[in-house]
Amino acid sequence: MVNKVLKALFLYNGLFVLAGSLLGPLYALYVERLEAGILPVSISWAVFLFSTTLVTYILSKKGDGLKHKRYLLAAGYLIRAFSWFCMALVTNIEQLIVLQFILGIGEGIGTPSFDAIFAEHLDKNKHIMDYSDWKVISNSVLVVGTLLGGYVVSNYGFHYVLFGMSGLALVSFFGVVLNRRIDYRKSD
Repeated sequence: MVNKVLKALFLYNGLFVLAGSLLGPLYALYVERLEAGILPVSISWAVFLFSTTLVTYILSKKGDGLKHKRYLLAAGYLIRAFSWFCMALVTNIEQLIVLQFILGIGEGIGTPSFDAIFAEHLDKNKHIMDYSDWKVISNSVLVVGTLLGGYVVSNYGFHYVLFGMSGLALVSFFGVVLNRRIDYRKSD
């Protein structure tokens, strides 16, 4: 049985992964609707990856000294919620590129923070089980989110998906901020 901190992480990050998977495979279609062409899809994604890498590198130098890693995780959720909300309002590729840079900042803060909290709370002698449990949950959520995102975009449009993504990220944000147990290091 997974410990309580990992259960909370699985819940909140599972909701967040669901949010991201709603758009994931449809991203190129989303950019195409801006009449931007194929190259801007690659440029906007490259900007996201660049800012993610840059922030992850900076965090690698300073992040371990922080006592409350859940606030980093929560900040990552909040930045991405903001970015997804704003993506529903984008009217040109330049705005999208700026938002992709901001989205990458959230990714660069949030993902290493999740991984660090997860690693601190692994059950002794059950690391494969804990990681496998997370992969089963995240992959299952990815399947559901990908199908749900396609359905919503097909029937209602990208705005509904992006607002839904933002809402799920906010639920994850509040869940992590309000769950103080996540900050306490598990003793073996």
